[in-house]
Amino acid sequence: MYDLIIIGAGPAGLTAGIYAKRANLKVAVVESGPPGGQLVSTGHVENYPGFFKIAGADLGIEMFNQGLNLGVKYYFNEVKEIKDGRIKEVVLLDQTLKTKTIIIATGAIPRKLGLPNEEKLSGKNISWCAVCDGPLYQGKDVVVVGGGNSAVEEASYLAGIVNKITIIQNLDTLTADQIAIDNLLKHDNVKIYYESLVTAFLLKEDESFLGVEIEIKKSEKQIIEADGVFEYVGLKPSTTNFKNLAILNEYGYIKTNDKMETTLRGVYAAGDVREKQIRQVVTAANDGAIAALSALRYIETWK
Repeated sequence: MYDLIIIGAGPAGLTAGIYAKRANLKVAVVESGPPGGQLVSTGHVENYPGFFKIAGADLGIEMFNQGLNLGVKYYFNEVKEIKDGRIKEVVLLDQTLKTKTIIIATGAIPRKLGLPNEEKLSGKNISWCAVCDGPLYQGKDVVVVGGGNSAVEEASYLAGIVNKITIIQNLDTLTADQIAIDNLLKHDNVKIYYESLVTAFLLKEDESFLGVEIEIKKSEKQIIEADGVFEYVGLKPSTTNFKNLAILNEYGYIKTNDKMETTLRGVYAAGDVREKQIRQVVTAANDGAIAALSALRYIETWK
């Protein structure tokens, strides 16, 4: 029997584990992928207090090791289902864990454009991780789709590796932080198409990747030849396995109050999986700390 089980080992889940263990709770973190969540695919983090600049994966490992050193138990497994009740059950692939409280911190995953050939090219010529796949395109031409922080920051990283970057942004401006935009515009191998959409992924006769077709200002169409595409068009919450709990909004995010409480007693949510306005590493860590302390208060009344 655990006091607290945290589902997800991104910044929110790892922070919750640290706070819970420091409060002397019996706590476990369940994660199906590498620790760090979206940090694993982030080149460098420059806006997390205490670090002028740190690789995203390194920051994730630092958080993971801190919990490990405190004695947090980690299960690298997949959660199939949560069964609510006074004693809650977290059903894994090969076992079931029992707990007094749960924090769901499963984060969100990149959205796709939903165009033909996208699935066929995924993991080959289409990527959602510049740090992982950028070196494969050294000296080549790539397309980056999106204009927010992720797109702009990853494009800046890629600019130091590839020959040329073409950014496709559907709005008339980039929406990233100004410092990120300034860093991007320092590179002379970047071209930006505003008010434009990718309308097709194109293949050559031999089925190899040709490039993308874009539509500019809802009128002109243009083909941009490239070796690869990096998509950054938003996120969708990883909540498929929690639909039975009736705690999701219409977009699949988990609804909470400012204590990270859901409508189920003893069930909390933290980080990007939560219905919220700002999704950053520091806000995820904030959520994790609050959720852990809220769980502690609940456990103190648990008889």
